[in-house]
Amino acid sequence: MRKGDVFEGTVEAVLFPNKGILHEEDWEIVVKNTIPGQKIRYRIKRKKNGRADGDLLEVLEQSQLESREAGCTLFPQCGGCSYRTLPYAKQLRMKEEQVRRILSPVVENMDSVFGGVLPSPEELAYRNKMEYTFGDSEKDGPLMLGLHKKGSIYDVLPAVDCCIVHEDMNQIVACVQQLARESGLAFYHKRTHVGYFRHLLVRRATITGEILIDLVTTTQSRIDKEANCAEHASIAVMQNDLFSELKKRLLALPLKGKITGILHTVNDSVADIIRNDGTDIIFGKDYFYEELLGLRFKITPFSFFQTNSRGAEELYKIVRTLLGDVSGKIVFDLYSGTGTITQMLAPVVKKAVGVEIVVEAVKAAWENAALNNLDNCEFIAGDVLNVIGTITQKPDVIVIDPPRDGIHPKALPKITEYNADKIIYISCKPTSLARDLPWFQLKGYRIEKIVSVDMFPGTVHVETVVLMTRNT
Repeated sequence: MRKGDVFEGTVEAVLFPNKGILHEEDWEIVVKNTIPGQKIRYRIKRKKNGRADGDLLEVLEQSQLESREAGCTLFPQCGGCSYRTLPYAKQLRMKEEQVRRILSPVVENMDSVFGGVLPSPEELAYRNKMEYTFGDSEKDGPLMLGLHKKGSIYDVLPAVDCCIVHEDMNQIVACVQQLARESGLAFYHKRTHVGYFRHLLVRRATITGEILIDLVTTTQSRIDKEANCAEHASIAVMQNDLFSELKKRLLALPLKGKITGILHTVNDSVADIIRNDGTDIIFGKDYFYEELLGLRFKITPFSFFQTNSRGAEELYKIVRTLLGDVSGKIVFDLYSGTGTITQMLAPVVKKAVGVEIVVEAVKAAWENAALNNLDNCEFIAGDVLNVIGTITQKPDVIVIDPPRDGIHPKALPKITEYNADKIIYISCKPTSLARDLPWFQLKGYRIEKIVSVDMFPGTVHVETVVLMTRNT
């Protein structure tokens, strides 16, 4: 077997996250973006220590598990969803097997504590936030506004019938794409760093139906203030006309939700990210509201918020249930984001303290706590690694919801030194969770319950909640 060799085979299993396993010539081959039972053709791209990685070239035969239509013209070219052709019950079963396989080596009583994977309340149209990209689907092709093609940083697929967002979002994308084409302005080319249109950010609250739209461009069509010529003047007029027309067309759409804000953000960074170098309000306001479990949250364009609102409600209900009676207790919410978990627990505890490194998120958390009339919340801006050891209050309960890479190894001892009676660990990456759990067990914590929640149907992702209690 050599690099570049092409083989055919049947996918035997899929490991998290979406790593298909095959065997060829005593080698274990990993081919991503596959489903168990598929017969595929793949090319070897690297090999080492008896294991090789392959690139998927073609699905020759579908798996017997694939018993439904994808229902989306983007699948499987789009990298967002991987399991659209699997019935939802089979998706949940596969994710449960993956979580069980990952955690069983570090959790002795896995069979007795694992509650399986709970479904999302909504399988379709569950995402409340999408970031779309301007580009083309082929070299020198027409301008497209949509999602990246799987495995490509340049090709863009039109997102007119995406299944995991509300129909309102698809209408908005089609509207903005048409206007961008009519404007004659080019999209931003990642190779040359030339062009105007970059991204479209759309956030639609599931519960309230409020919608925030942010068109992200470069400044490359703005007038040069030091120059005074007819060309620059015409560009300025064209830009004003563009946003006037954008407002007019968006507000005329027959949406089920309500547009509360239309924004224009400029971003001249060469990196392919949505960065805020300045935002103007074209219509309405630069925020909207969403509601979770009776609490109201103000959300700005770039603030973090769970992308599946109803799924988040189920997740937080599980956290509340696992914690039991915590009245009179002090709770630390580490990696608290905009403080949603902090505020969910505040009504049933003595005090809730959130720690978050993103200053904007902390500011939003204070505002939302005031909005919800919660006076027993405190939010601290700073890295958990640096802040956790400086808080003099002793928590009875600690809730940890870290980034995908898990808890910083140097922060783990500081967390367990508090000797909190209960710890809830919320993980969006089970492999990171499996790495961190042995530390807590080493420090005297017993794993009482594990429950996973499918916050992202159709995709490879799954959230996992672990309740740990301190041995006394």
